[in-house]
Amino acid sequence: MKARVTVMLKAGVLDVQGEAVRFALGTLGFGGVTGVRQGKVIELDLAENDRGAVETSAKAMCEKLLANTVIEGYSIEVL
Repeated sequence: MKARVTVMLKAGVLDVQGEAVRFALGTLGFGGVTGVRQGKVIELDLAENDRGAVETSAKAMCEKLLANTVIEGYSIEVL
């Protein structure tokens, strides 16, 4: 089965890359953009066939490696 993990900075954490994108969009004429948050999407192909096992494995991966849980949050979608 597949799992899609989305990792984003938590609210209140300065997103420097997002601000750079917002600024660049403004210089390109997209003046209505008032905020940008940038994150990452990770797609996992897992050997498990049970949705619960896939979610459990993906959560453990996020907690140990894929997300810095001090400053990032994550969501998991089993596909």
